[in-house]
Formats: sequence, C-alpha cells, structure tokens
Amino acid sequence: LTSLVYFQSHASPSSERREHLYKILVIGELGTGKTSIIKRYVHQFFSQHYRATIGVDFALKVLNWDSNTIIRLQLWDIAGQERFGNMTRVYYKEAVGAFIVFDVSRVATFDAVVKWKNDLDAKVQLPDGSPIPCILLANKCDQSKEGIVNSQAKMEEYCREKGFAGWFETSAKENINIEEAARSLVNKILLNDKLLQSNDNRDGDKFALDHKIANGENSRDGSTKSCSC
Repeated sequence: LTSLVYFQSHASPSSERREHLYKILVIGELGTGKTSIIKRYVHQFFSQHYRATIGVDFALKVLNWDSNTIIRLQLWDIAGQERFGNMTRVYYKEAVGAFIVFDVSRVATFDAVVKWKNDLDAKVQLPDGSPIPCILLANKCDQSKEGIVNSQAKMEEYCREKGFAGWFETSAKENINIEEAARSLVNKILLNDKLLQSNDNRDGDKFALDHKIANGENSRDGSTKSCSC
C-alpha cells in the first residue's frame, strides 16, 4: 500500500505526528461531475462552467485526521474519454483508493460503471493482490433520477455484487455527501494500511524465528535439538 509516513525528528514518542500520502483516483464517464466533486471537496467551490478534463488533472487535500495524524490525499481527476486507454494503467499506478462517478440523470453513465470497475481491478491491486477500495458516487442527486438508483435496496445489491466498498448519493452543486464519501474511503484505506503493517510485522517475526532456529538458537541454553523422525 503506497503510504509515505514521516515522523518529526524532535518529537517525543507521545507527541510524534504521522503523515500519510495517499493517491486516490476519480474516474467515470465524461460529464458525470468528477471535476466538480473534487473542486467542492478541496476548495469548497462549485461552478456550472468547467471545461472537460483532458488527460488527467490533480488536486491535493490535507486532512488533520486526528491529533497525531495528517493525511494528504492526491486526487487524480481522470478524463472520461480516457476510458480503457493504454494510459490508464500509468494513471492508476500506486493508487490505494478510488471513486467511480456516474450521473443519476443519465442511465448510460451508470451502465458504464461496471466497465470502469473491471478496468480498475485489472490494472491496480493492493500488495496482497486484492482490489483497492472503491466507492460508487451517484452524482447530481439534486436532479431527477433514472434507473436502479431510485431503489436503495437494488443499489446495495449491485455494490455487493460488483465489489464496491460502498456508495453515496452526492451533489457537488448542493454539497451533499461529498465529505462523507471521502471520509468513508479514507477510513477503508487506513484499515488496509493497518492490516498491511500487521502482516509485515508478523512476517518479520516469522523471519526472526526461522533465523534463530536455523542458527541453533531455539533452546534456552543455546543448544540445538534434532529429531530423526
């Protein structure tokens, strides 16, 4: 899991601050409001007049997560027309979380969600090979809705079947559920980070134990014991 962790060199153990840098992808069809969501989240700003993103754009969000943790989110705004192109593998590299966005008023953008999810899962994984956490955003919920997004139960079932970590109805215009969706994704990223660190510690303990056994250090008096069975 890509996480840069820094410690203040002058800090005591009780006051050390941890900083994490996480790369998050924001993907989906053209015109679903990806850029608007990022602008609302990062700058608390909304405009009706964004030009279509060409290629990829970036934004940085700094979160004072708790008294000892600063999280920097590097948000990658990937153009809708980049779908399944050769460059998406480069764009996706080292990402640890993602949002897939569709427009609730255009059912065709929902139909494309599964293709984005499959492409994402094929091109980026966590170090253990599992998919990165991905949350589905049903954007523009201030407008009339088309399709199964009108049924919460069907949306829940869809997300379970397709492997989403959750879903939110959002509106960048009305500032609905943007912060909540982001916080949910960061929580899942942090959980994966802790699991990875725990696994690394267990692997380190196993290596140390194997090393001791190989060097005859497995008994208290330093002697080795063999078995002919």
